[in-house]
Amino acid sequence: MSNNVTLGGPPSSSSRNRKRHLILITSVSFIFILISCVSVGFLVRTKAAKSTIQATRPRPTQAISRTCGLARYPDLCVSSLVEFPGALSAGERDLVHISLNMTLQHFSRALYDASAIAGVAMDAYARSAYEDCIELLDSSIDQLSRSMLVVGPVQSQKPRGGPPFDDEDVLTWLSAALTNQDTCSDGLSGVTDDYVRQQMTGYLKDLSELVSNSLAIFAISSKNKDFSGIPIQNKKRKLLGMENFPNWVKKSDRRLLQVPATGVQADIVVSKDGNGTYTTIADAIKHAPEGSSRRIIIYVKAGRYEENIKVGRKKINLMFIGDGKEKTVIAGSRSVFDSYTTFHTATFAATGAGFIMRDMTIENWAGPQKHQAVALRVGADRSVVYRCNIIGYQDTLYVHSQRQFFRECDVYGTVDFIFGNAAVVFQNCSLWARKPMTMQKNTITAQNRKDPNQNTGISIHACKILATPDLEAAKWAYPTYLGRPWKLYSRVVYMMSYMGDHIHPLGWLEWNAAFALDTLYYGEYMNYGPGAAVGKRVTWQGYRVITMPEEASKFTVGQFIYGSSWLPSTGVAFLAGLSV
Repeated sequence: MSNNVTLGGPPSSSSRNRKRHLILITSVSFIFILISCVSVGFLVRTKAAKSTIQATRPRPTQAISRTCGLARYPDLCVSSLVEFPGALSAGERDLVHISLNMTLQHFSRALYDASAIAGVAMDAYARSAYEDCIELLDSSIDQLSRSMLVVGPVQSQKPRGGPPFDDEDVLTWLSAALTNQDTCSDGLSGVTDDYVRQQMTGYLKDLSELVSNSLAIFAISSKNKDFSGIPIQNKKRKLLGMENFPNWVKKSDRRLLQVPATGVQADIVVSKDGNGTYTTIADAIKHAPEGSSRRIIIYVKAGRYEENIKVGRKKINLMFIGDGKEKTVIAGSRSVFDSYTTFHTATFAATGAGFIMRDMTIENWAGPQKHQAVALRVGADRSVVYRCNIIGYQDTLYVHSQRQFFRECDVYGTVDFIFGNAAVVFQNCSLWARKPMTMQKNTITAQNRKDPNQNTGISIHACKILATPDLEAAKWAYPTYLGRPWKLYSRVVYMMSYMGDHIHPLGWLEWNAAFALDTLYYGEYMNYGPGAAVGKRVTWQGYRVITMPEEASKFTVGQFIYGSSWLPSTGVAFLAGLSV
């Protein structure tokens, strides 16, 4: 492919639709800029109007110096804040909000600039990476905007139909915004079109560092002062004991998760034979309302649906109910081999908050020879997946970002088959390692926490770590590991889970030589079975055998994903503490 920029002929209908969509996003980004500029007025002290700012670059105030001392990129923090309206007259408390405001404006500008090259001709992979970045920038703007509402001088902290927002929400949203940029950059790194890659890299300059600074400043300034990477208990939360599901699952949703599919009053019915509202899941999602404050139920009748599904950011509170794991199957075959980014390969992708799925199978049948091929990708906050099969090979389940809970699910794969940077708990699930390709090793997790202030990680609690029959017959030739560190602060914990003898005695695998071995956090607590012996485990500085229940409890539903505040509303049973 030529590196020169070429323009296509008359735009296709899909191109026109894409341009209309980008025009809408651009307009929204300008609105965010205007809103954030107006909010500055609340923070400027009266005496600030009397002060004169020097024509040259002003010197930072003590408040700015102290605030930026908390950041991971202090020089960028200072240089960006001293030029921002209101910062020189603001105290440390107000600088938390101003830091978010300034970061939001940079993201809005990046989205506006990036949208300008939508009409440039791109190859399939470059287009996939570009569209990923546009979607992820839009999501980050939403997360930063909601964070500002929580920490701003004029607060609007109560979501529709839910409890007030708090510090854990902001930490989750800022962690997700940082993950979004990481995902965008990963996709762009594989783009061979120099123009597209260089333009986008320029538009995205400093965004990851800016949101990292905002995250650090907020985390250290908020009540949550645990910066060792292990979240502390939220003292306001009340653990539920043996109810088996986090508190943010409403009672009404709990009932919905337990009632047979035929007994549910669905809003939309999908049936391949025409005896429903729609014959495809995509049409059902298209006609579901946006921004719904009530639960919208989509019942997908038995059948095999060959579709690639996307539940967008604005499609909130959607619940998908199937007729059972073996009866309702959604299948796709996208892979990186076919010029998609890993993010784009998902058979089913969900980013709308409050997403729930139960009693169905999500499959990517591309096969191991096509490498990364995601079956299910979830970036929806407070999401629940219950009694589902998730089937693939490499990169089966992408737990991308925000708070997630999986219960009584079966996940199948080979290389890095549970990966991402959500704050996620797996409970009472079976994780099945399959026979990989020749010369491959199986790795169950590849967690990509990049920043020590992110409240993310993978917690595997009361699960079964098993081998499929094809691997069982050849397990000595294909070792299986509990995980490997995708990014510098990777964090994974296995607790009270059964491990089969296909698990290698070392337990964990390096990503690349000594990368992240001192900064990761890999823990094991009271696991059992032939593969659970810790006597021959790795001796990395970041690995630990957890002996204290107080430490292990930090990775439970009640404390790690603060599930006691939101899972009750979904109706899924959960265990808030350690006891089984």
